[in-house]
Amino acid sequence: MKIHRVVRDLVTTARTPTLQAKSLRVVEDDSGDLEVALDSVGAKPGDFVITISTSAARHATGDPKITTDLTIGGIIDHWSEERWHD
Repeated sequence: MKIHRVVRDLVTTARTPTLQAKSLRVVEDDSGDLEVALDSVGAKPGDFVITISTSAARHATGDPKITTDLTIGGIIDHWSEERWHD
C-alpha cells in the first residue's frame, strides 16, 4: 500500500465493460507522479488516501473481475501536507 493525494476526478465516457461504472481519480504520490486509481470509497480531490496496487487492487474493489491495478482502499483521516513533503 502507498499514500497518494487525490488530484481530480477522471471522467471517461467510453470505457471497457470490465471497469463497470466505477469512479476514477487522478492521484499523485509524494514526488508528484500521477496515476489513475479506481475509487471504491468515495474520495474527493484533496483527500489523502491509501492505495492498493497490483493484483490485490482488483480484490480491493469487491469484485475481482474489475480490471484495475490501482484502487483507493481508504481515506486518511489525519495527514498534513508538511508531512507529505518531508
